[in-house]
Amino acid sequence: MDKEQKIRQQITEIAHLIWQNGWVAANDGNISVKLDDGTFLTTPTGVSKRLIEPDMIVKVNKDGEVLEAKEGFRPSSEFPMHLRCYKEREDITAVVHAHPPTATGFAIARIPLDSYTMPEAILTLGAVPIAKYGTPSTDEIPDAVAPLLPEHDAILLENHGALTVGKDLLTAYYRMETLELFAKSTLVARLLGGEVELDRNQIDECLKLRKKFKLSGRHCGYKKFS
Repeated sequence: MDKEQKIRQQITEIAHLIWQNGWVAANDGNISVKLDDGTFLTTPTGVSKRLIEPDMIVKVNKDGEVLEAKEGFRPSSEFPMHLRCYKEREDITAVVHAHPPTATGFAIARIPLDSYTMPEAILTLGAVPIAKYGTPSTDEIPDAVAPLLPEHDAILLENHGALTVGKDLLTAYYRMETLELFAKSTLVARLLGGEVELDRNQIDECLKLRKKFKLSGRHCGYKKFS
């Protein structure tokens, strides 16, 4: 199996996982990977992530033009959001967009996930901002996401869902997992009377571990959003 076929298989497996996790319904969500030659593989529009197969994956160029696709398949209308991620940061080679219920609930309530309570979230996500609402299938969403990408690997989409990026597909997927767990834990803590944040020294120690473990991606350090 060549490298491209392996990536097609991996996209398929991740698509099935995000459906099994309940992060998408019907035909929601999309996944993409940047190949070494600068082209992209992406999930097709109009297909449940449960039903995705490797031969359904669409190959497109940097302008979003279809290069290879099984008859009847085309990229999502949200693929320009993926292209903007790749354009803004050369270190990004994978993008996952889904609607994990708890994280999406925070996006709908317009509450950023910027409390520093869980070491795992501090290490891999940092503060998670909310991109301003944009009409689906327009440039409003890519334009809203772009200013946040220089410092963030996970972004909530106002009244929409969530976006994670990574140096590879597994990294982007794991960030979505951590984001949803962080959202769930934060919600439970607030139901119990409110989360208790780590102090600044404890946060700084976690941030030092990012360097020690040579974790990839961008991290804004300690930040609160109004």
